[in-house]
Amino acid sequence: MNQNTPRRVAVITGAGSGIGAAIAHRFAADGHIVVLVGRTEATLRQTAQEGPDGADMHPWVADVADQDAVTTAMNGVAERLGRLDVLVNNAGVAIPGTVDRIGMDAYRTMMSTNIDGAFFASRAALPHLRSTRGCIVNIGSVGALGGDWGQAAYDMTKAAVASLTNVMALDHGREIRVNAVHPGVTLSRQRLRDVFAEGTAVHQRFVERVPMGRPGEPAEVAAVVAFLASDEASYLNGVHIPVDGGLTAANGQADLYRANG
Repeated sequence: MNQNTPRRVAVITGAGSGIGAAIAHRFAADGHIVVLVGRTEATLRQTAQEGPDGADMHPWVADVADQDAVTTAMNGVAERLGRLDVLVNNAGVAIPGTVDRIGMDAYRTMMSTNIDGAFFASRAALPHLRSTRGCIVNIGSVGALGGDWGQAAYDMTKAAVASLTNVMALDHGREIRVNAVHPGVTLSRQRLRDVFAEGTAVHQRFVERVPMGRPGEPAEVAAVVAFLASDEASYLNGVHIPVDGGLTAANGQADLYRANG
């Protein structure tokens, strides 16, 4: 980057842990000024402390489901740091349940965080992104591209995020770019590492379905997000990239030619 070129400012929502923290660390390593948005100051500060050497990271407590709070955050970032170049809509909640069994509180939590949060943050960031010819990267899910058992409400919210990506790419493509990354199972928490540990029944079922034979790592998702936000992706708009080890390459049919055993 030319020394006279202003450093880009990236806002990452849900940056307190998991994929969000990995994305924040990747953007910081790439030289961005990174604003960490989330509901809990302690986790945001931990993300900042664990960032790469020399990282310029700023925790900003806000609930993306609160329109006033997220609007204040986006305006405040642009005012304090002078610009806004990238918004990563990563904040999300996944609570399992079928249509007839999921609790209404869980349903509303996912609607407000996953859908309202992406909409409110995008709406608030848009005026600032226009001025920098910036971009939005939405974090969806493979559940947006095809259904998961027992994830009725979650998959519905991620399908809405995918649709929002498409319509914003159409409506605002002359001003900003809007793309989406759709992770498969990603080892973003210790609980998931325990569940998918080699030798468990879940791991075996997973390996049988995923061509690469393993779950993803948060850094692998972050790398794709960073690419979509970079100048190398300057002609990509309305693109959906699954980061899933090849899961969505299949039509769902079992391997009919694999030998037994």
